[in-house]
Amino acid sequence: MAIKFQYNKTALNNLQKQLKMRQSALPTLQNKESALRLEVRKAKDKSESLIKELDEAERRYDYLAPLWNEFESDMVSITDVELKTVKVAGVKCPELGEIKYEIRPFNTFRKPAWYMDGVSILKELSRLGIESEVMMEKRRILDFHRKKTTQKVNLYEKVQIPGYQEAIRKIKRYMEDEENLSKASSKIVKERHALEEDMEEMSHD
Repeated sequence: MAIKFQYNKTALNNLQKQLKMRQSALPTLQNKESALRLEVRKAKDKSESLIKELDEAERRYDYLAPLWNEFESDMVSITDVELKTVKVAGVKCPELGEIKYEIRPFNTFRKPAWYMDGVSILKELSRLGIESEVMMEKRRILDFHRKKTTQKVNLYEKVQIPGYQEAIRKIKRYMEDEENLSKASSKIVKERHALEEDMEEMSHD
C-alpha cells in the first residue's frame, strides 16, 4: 500500500497513531469474523434442516394427494407474518415470530372428517416454508457482513499495518540520517572553526 507522507516529526506521529489504532482494532475484527463465520454455519445448517423437514413433511402427506382436490384452496390464508429483529454477532437479523392464519368457517358435519387435519397440515407446511425462507435471509445477511469483516481484516493485516510500519521505518531512517549528517556537519564546522582559531593565533605569534 502506497502511503503518502512527509519526512518530518508531525507525519511520523500521525502514522504512529494510525498504526496503533489499526493494531488495536485488528483483534476485535478477527473475533467478529470468527463469530460471524460460526453463525453463518449455524444458519446454513438450520436452513438446510428446515428444507429437509419440509420435504419430509410433504412426503409424509403424499397419501392425501387425491383428497386435496376436495379441499377448498381459500380455506386457510395467512393474514400476518411477524418478523422480529435480533442481533447476532453484532449484526441485525430477521427472526420469525408469530404467523397469523385466518380459517374460513366450515360446517364440520358436512365436510369430511380429515378437513381439520388438512387445516393443521397446511399450517405446518406453510410455517416450515416461511421459517426456511427467513433462515436463508438471515444466512445471506450474516455472510454478507462476514465477507465485509474478512475484507477489513485482510486490509488491516496484509496491507495497511505493513504499509504504515514501512512508512514509519523510512521516516525514522531519514530522520536518523539527517541527524547523523547534521552532527557530522556540526563536527566539521567546529573542527574548521578550531583550526581557523589556531591559525589565527599562530599568525599573531
